[in-house]
Amino acid sequence: MFVYTALGDSITYGENATSRTSRYVHLVAQEAGQRRGGSEVQVLARPGWTSGTLASVAFWNSAYPLQRASDVTIWIGGNDLLVAGLRVLRGAPASSVEAALAQYGRNLNRLVAAIKSVSPARLVLCTQYNPFPHSQIAVEALRALNTVTIETAKSNGILCAPTAACIDGQPSKLIAGYTTGRVEDVMHARILPVHPNDAGHRAIAEGIGSILR
Repeated sequence: MFVYTALGDSITYGENATSRTSRYVHLVAQEAGQRRGGSEVQVLARPGWTSGTLASVAFWNSAYPLQRASDVTIWIGGNDLLVAGLRVLRGAPASSVEAALAQYGRNLNRLVAAIKSVSPARLVLCTQYNPFPHSQIAVEALRALNTVTIETAKSNGILCAPTAACIDGQPSKLIAGYTTGRVEDVMHARILPVHPNDAGHRAIAEGIGSILR
């Protein structure tokens, strides 16, 4: 039995997927369940959550979904960068981004340690794709974020899914509302051009599924 708990933010929540069953978490569970005699999936994710939010709420109601999980994925951090970027735009020093990345690393380590203390599940961290590949500031910030994610996985002896690579290189096909791939797109977009469309969720599911086989 594949018992899957997915932790994250709006991407894991399924923002801009056309249905619940189109989300990558359900696609991963469906594919793995065919190999393992069935599946169950729990999603602990909300739009706007940062790593700090997730680390704080992961055990609020009950640790049971994590305790009984066979596999856990964690995909978080995009909002950490977003909040820091907004602070810089409002006059905070550029070092706010570096501080946010350092705090992200601490939060992620705290979350991983807490899960490992209650669950024997296989843990997988996920890297963040870049919805704004034509903005250098986004390229640099997301490269730094993913470096922290990869280093956290290595230092904790857990897996890291290269989910960034599932979207990067073809964002116009895989991101809902994608236009020019610049940060400025958010100012006039009908929908925020940062979330996967159904094809993007399928690509992500294939990437995560290959790690979980």
